[in-house]
Amino acid sequence: MTALLWDEVKDLFDPHLMGSLPDLRVPDTSVRDWQSFLELVVERGWRHRYTEGNAVVPLGPAHTALSRTGLAELRVWPSGGVLAIFRFCAPEEIDFDVDLRELQGQERLDVLCHFLATIGRRLGKPVLMEPEGSHGHPVLGFDVRADRVVRLAEPL
Repeated sequence: MTALLWDEVKDLFDPHLMGSLPDLRVPDTSVRDWQSFLELVVERGWRHRYTEGNAVVPLGPAHTALSRTGLAELRVWPSGGVLAIFRFCAPEEIDFDVDLRELQGQERLDVLCHFLATIGRRLGKPVLMEPEGSHGHPVLGFDVRADRVVRLAEPL
């Protein structure tokens, strides 16, 4: 269960205000962090699909995926009906998208918070959610010190 209540954050999940595909990221990462994240996906048993271009291939080491800039993509389903899409753009930041239309209501909020917290705890880093195209303006995220997902912006 999350400490966040749907009624207190539902404005952050409005596709018209935030864009339907908000930007999520883990800043200040390295190839080692990417590798730890990939291992987490496998360890947790999250359903996933890794592609390079149009080909579905086995998930390999992070350095290989990062060398396929613009071609590599990892789709992760932390729970049925909730999809996160990771793109291997740079070692310095793990970035991904979720679809807000899939994240409506307390149950789906709990899934997202658990997913973000699991990643943040594993890496010891914040996991931030920003409106689509608003890099640098997080509205929600995993706070390492608080050890939970918190609202980072005033109500919209």
